Amino acid sequence: MQTGFRSVTLFCLTLFIAISITAQEAKPKPRVFVTDSHSRELSGGFAATKDAAAGRVYAGAKPQTAEIIKTFNERCPDVVVTVKADKADYVILLEHAGGETVFAKDNKYALFNADGDAIKSGSTRSLGNAVKDACAALVKDWQPKTEK
Repeated sequence: MQTGFRSVTLFCLTLFIAISITAQEAKPKPRVFVTDSHSRELSGGFAATKDAAAGRVYAGAKPQTAEIIKTFNERCPDVVVTVKADKADYVILLEHAGGETVFAKDNKYALFNADGDAIKSGSTRSLGNAVKDACAALVKDWQPKTEK
């Protein structure tokens, strides 16, 4: 009789844990669309000897969209990144532009909900921190929607 009671108790406990895990996994994740980055980069070099000097400066587009998506996947695991803007719950615009000084904040971001309303914007020194800040705002905004 004792063994049967333990088996039923163990079965009920296992069933309860399985249902709890399934309920947690079924929680929908917000979908975010990363807009194309139109970042620009300035680079070059200069060299001189006593007889001659030469230098060259290059400027051009340096798209960072793939890097932004990679960073979102690494730093924001509670979000699904999508390439379909019409399926997204949020849109992130993140631009990386070279700063004029070492202390310049050269990663600017803006986060919008599906209605086009700005949720959060800011600037940081690193891409990772821009993603982290946008992710925190996104998750905070998403919470009330999933609690309904």
